Amino acid sequence: MKWTAPAARPPARPRAPQPPSVPWSRRDSLTVASVGVVALCTRFIGLTLPTAGGTPIFDEKHYVPQAWDMVRSWLGPALGGIESNPGYGLVVHPPLGKQLLAVGEALFGYTPLGWRFMTALFGAATIVAIMLLCRRLTQSTTIALFAGVMALCDGVLLVAAKFGMLDIFQVFFIVAAAWALVGDMRQVHQRVHDAYSRGTDVKGAFGPRFGVRWWRFTAGVFLGLSLSVKWSGLYYIAFFGLLSVGWDAWLRSKYGARRPLAGALLRDAPAAFASLVIVPVALYLWSWRAWFASETSVYRHAATDGTITASQWPWLSGLPDPLASWLYYQLSVLEFHGSLTSSSGHSHPWDSKPWAWLVAARPILYYSSTGIDCGGHTCREMIYLFGTPPIWWLTVPVLLWALWAWVTRRDGRVVVPLVAFAAGFLPWLAAYDRQMYFFYATALVPFTIVLLALALGRLSSAGSPIHTGWVRRLAGYPITTGQLAVVCYLAAVVAFFVYWAPILYGFAVPEGYYQSLMWLPSWK
Repeated sequence: MKWTAPAARPPARPRAPQPPSVPWSRRDSLTVASVGVVALCTRFIGLTLPTAGGTPIFDEKHYVPQAWDMVRSWLGPALGGIESNPGYGLVVHPPLGKQLLAVGEALFGYTPLGWRFMTALFGAATIVAIMLLCRRLTQSTTIALFAGVMALCDGVLLVAAKFGMLDIFQVFFIVAAAWALVGDMRQVHQRVHDAYSRGTDVKGAFGPRFGVRWWRFTAGVFLGLSLSVKWSGLYYIAFFGLLSVGWDAWLRSKYGARRPLAGALLRDAPAAFASLVIVPVALYLWSWRAWFASETSVYRHAATDGTITASQWPWLSGLPDPLASWLYYQLSVLEFHGSLTSSSGHSHPWDSKPWAWLVAARPILYYSSTGIDCGGHTCREMIYLFGTPPIWWLTVPVLLWALWAWVTRRDGRVVVPLVAFAAGFLPWLAAYDRQMYFFYATALVPFTIVLLALALGRLSSAGSPIHTGWVRRLAGYPITTGQLAVVCYLAAVVAFFVYWAPILYGFAVPEGYYQSLMWLPSWK
């Protein structure tokens, strides 16, 4: 009898399933565009009204004049202008945020519309970016819509977009970086899976090479823009960089590499460092181009005009004047930020610590006008950076749910929003002695919203059908208890947003109504 070789055993199925992919549809475009239009309307309503006699209010007094300096000192389209702020001392944030404010001021002048136009645009774009991040994570238009509705109705995202400050710019770039990073993670997973399906050997000692990763490069660009608005962008560079390399190691492990961590460190980490560290640093330097080009910038000749003494950072004396002066400027800013500690006597009535951000326990007052005569009643106009309670009060529960879904269900969709939330929270928690304000938490809420949308998506697919006649007639089609719970929650978010709208838009309300909004003593 003729001997025949046994059939080759098919390769074992990888433990990392192919990432599902739902093509972008017309429904996606209509949904995102509709929410984007509503976002523009809600951000531009009453945009020019709250002023201090026609001048900027709150911290606008720092950034708006700096942006106007850029308009007046215009060096050209490639360079822009320089900012100075002698009335408030050293300029302590990178130039990009002020450069963006200057665009609006160049269009509309030194007016409330001029210094708030760009923040309103970026505020609306942030809502869209949150939806796109959620759509990319879940491949679900419905879950992205959940996120869009919540983002529209969050008071922090609204108020941050209605004033000439820097936070909304940074938040947009951070969310966009997370969106790009998710694109990279999905693309690389798909590449490895396709190679495995074709029978290509993806195991070996270190696993395969993943090829050119433009999505990761794009994430680095957005991280660099974030860093060029505020130094806290460094936290996201560190956390997203570790996440990227960690994801690569996990992927190599799931597809059979014998030394996945070594493979990630040797084959992925250098390119990740280039995209997520070198590119952001290069963009940060680029944001200072006008400072280098001008002869009158703050500290521009610190190395040669006697500002830098021999006993202070002597190592700077051996560097070229522009570089030494710029480094001196950066060190001076670092020294300024390091001195803003509670223990050194810095305090503020609206100071809040990171643990208070988790429940929006201490909002911050941006604008106040009291004792207004309202036809026999005393009214007031107030604007707070205020987190909508149905969203912010679920921060801790949804974080715990996300950790549970990650550990027990291996739900990888929660990883990026969890890491992004940690990047915006843990460093501030470690520096708890520093003087802090609630607007530092603006970058947290997009990722809370994404996690809430994921939880609502899970809830909407659970539960049993409702047979009550009036519920089915009201819905227009058969509905489950889970879907009803989601509808009720989103309706509550919208209702509470409308209820607290007076302190988000600065509407004049009677004293009694205002007091009814102040549920907690810490809100006053």
